[in-house]
Amino acid sequence: MQLLKKNIVKKAKSGDTKAFQELIDREKIKLFKIAYLYSKNEDDALDIFQETLYKALSSIQNLKEDKYFSTWITRILINNAKDFLRKKNRSIPMELEYLKTNESSPSENIEDRMDLLKAIDYLDEKEKSALILRYYRDYSVNQIAVVLDIPEGSVKSTIHRALKKLKVKVGGIVNG
Repeated sequence: MQLLKKNIVKKAKSGDTKAFQELIDREKIKLFKIAYLYSKNEDDALDIFQETLYKALSSIQNLKEDKYFSTWITRILINNAKDFLRKKNRSIPMELEYLKTNESSPSENIEDRMDLLKAIDYLDEKEKSALILRYYRDYSVNQIAVVLDIPEGSVKSTIHRALKKLKVKVGGIVNG
């Protein structure tokens, strides 16, 4: 499976738009959800997503290692989201519902979720990004370090600090 993806990336890098489309088809739902997490608005998320596709297509030949296509395009998307929101002069909001939740508890307390959503808005940009990548995309610490362009130790401390802030803000709802 990984070898097949590498071959598709190689084709896309050589200008094969069908191969690029196949790669995007594998990533588009995840990418759109991340764009929505940042923008909290479907139209803005679509704009961010489309700008990401344009930038990725026009610079795919710059991708150094084919196996990191997913990480590479996610980084482009996050940078686009930050730029887009900076231009709109907005802070980065997040919809908690897209983060992984414990599916085993169907009677989840709505008030707790709302408190957590409000608490996440107090996190800084880097903390929000780290939590999205860790708990929504299941990225490893190494992958998060690559996407955010920070050392692995900083990723660990950023996630730890963010979870600690959430615990304080929400009164222990989030387990870290």
